Amino acid sequence: MAALMVAAVFLPAPVAGQGFPVRPVRIIVPLAPGGGVDITARAMAQRLSSRWGQPVVVDNRSGGTGTIGLEIAARAMPDGHTVTFVTGSHTARPATEPNLSYDLLRDLAPISQLTRQSYVLVLNPGLPVRSVRELLALAQERPGTLTYGSAGIGSLQHFSGALFGIASATRLLHVPYKGGGPALADVVAGHISMVFATPLESLPHIKGGRLRALAVTSSHRSPAMPDLPTVAESGAPGYEVTNWYGVMAPRSTPADLVVALHKGFVDTLKSPEIADRLAADGVEPVGSSPEEFHRHIEAELRKWRGVVLKAGIKVQ
Repeated sequence: MAALMVAAVFLPAPVAGQGFPVRPVRIIVPLAPGGGVDITARAMAQRLSSRWGQPVVVDNRSGGTGTIGLEIAARAMPDGHTVTFVTGSHTARPATEPNLSYDLLRDLAPISQLTRQSYVLVLNPGLPVRSVRELLALAQERPGTLTYGSAGIGSLQHFSGALFGIASATRLLHVPYKGGGPALADVVAGHISMVFATPLESLPHIKGGRLRALAVTSSHRSPAMPDLPTVAESGAPGYEVTNWYGVMAPRSTPADLVVALHKGFVDTLKSPEIADRLAADGVEPVGSSPEEFHRHIEAELRKWRGVVLKAGIKVQ
């Protein structure tokens, strides 16, 4: 813990220790309302309010693919009363934008990785393939003609496709959109071939026959879709992508407040109400320690920088 909290700030009583929190706690969500991150944050905020006896307020600060919200969090008073949610995409983006105005591990203190979630490789049913191996054969037969959509250049969906091409030695054509929703809609409409989508957004289309699911991107099968194989076991060895949500605080937040925040969020994560809600959306709880979360972020940053290099993706 001491290695992470190198610049502890001494706060007057009763803020530190058992008196925390002494006023409302703000959870910054650096994305627009209504998405999976926002829904998860609001569900946890409600439980935390009851637990702490103080209002816990979700503050959506979308813009700049998370930049605005994370900058606000990094500049906030490090007294434990402001935290921010982060996602897997926030470790992908620095790989294509190395000059961002914030650095996750320099400017923010890890509290816990809360969840992980597999993407699902889905395609338009008009494409004549029913497995990853058949998709790879078609991609090798028609190099650079099969298209995949994403939420934009540098997004986790973008890198999911880039890593798929590296792991399978195939070449797919990336089509960036201004969000994952429009990309998914264009797969359904047949304008592009495939997309890496969340179970929550893709399951209704899969059940309705508007999309065909081939595999999940995690290293193990998803509890939400146990019959689907992983991409790695289906012809792309070593392939793994998981989206995740976590919570961080301003960098100089004292260690005792990091402990208090960690206990609050992880205990809430384990509550039956939250666990059931996550499971319904195909999301797995994690609840890692601050040290484990720090190592996870470091590993993700390295991984996506490597993918950008190997795939020859342009750095801004």
